[in-house]
Amino acid sequence: MKLTLKIMFAIFLVWMAIGIYLVNTDHEKAQIVMGLGVFYFSFLFMPFFIYYRYRNGKYKKYILNDEKLKNAFKDFGKE
Repeated sequence: MKLTLKIMFAIFLVWMAIGIYLVNTDHEKAQIVMGLGVFYFSFLFMPFFIYYRYRNGKYKKYILNDEKLKNAFKDFGKE
């Protein structure tokens, strides 16, 4: 899955480079190429990346719950 993400990101970079080249040469389809690149990044790459990063519950250490807040305020008062 990590290799797939790297390949997808490389495709995005190449796609944007081609889009920038087309914009600079005033090609008639340049805006379409750039728009499709943003669409690819937003709706294909990012959801896949977010799923990959959070699939094993790694996000749980960043969620604030009551116990973490109580401990944070206890430690804050000691300083």
